Amino acid sequence: MRADNSRHLTTAARQRAEQTRARAVRALRRLDETGKSITFEAVAAEAGVSRSWLYSQQDIRAEIQALRTRRQPSPAAPLTPQRQRATEASLLRRLEATSQRMRHLEEDNRQLRQALAEALGSARTAQTTGKAPRRDTPGQQGAEPIGPR
Repeated sequence: MRADNSRHLTTAARQRAEQTRARAVRALRRLDETGKSITFEAVAAEAGVSRSWLYSQQDIRAEIQALRTRRQPSPAAPLTPQRQRATEASLLRRLEATSQRMRHLEEDNRQLRQALAEALGSARTAQTTGKAPRRDTPGQQGAEPIGPR
């Protein structure tokens, strides 16, 4: 009768399973540390195991799914198709137009501030001297009043 060597086979199978599991976990950690995409296919290729084996291991499967969920970017605005994207030249033209508009508005503000200062000065002068100013808009000659003299 032959000796029962099944315990050696069982031990070898257990060691092989532990080594496979360790390879899969190391591969998963490596992919996570390097920032590579974590998919069942990537982990299987990195560890040298089959995808079906990964799916059958509940803890490893849960870890892969958790890492995938954590890494998925939040849904951003949909990307504009390439043919609809602004070119560098058009962006430069928009920047130039905006800069020109800003210079124009700054000049308008400067003129309005000057006119306000003159109007306030005229009003203060009229208040202190008791004389009404002759013109309605400071810095501009008023038209001759219409009506009897």
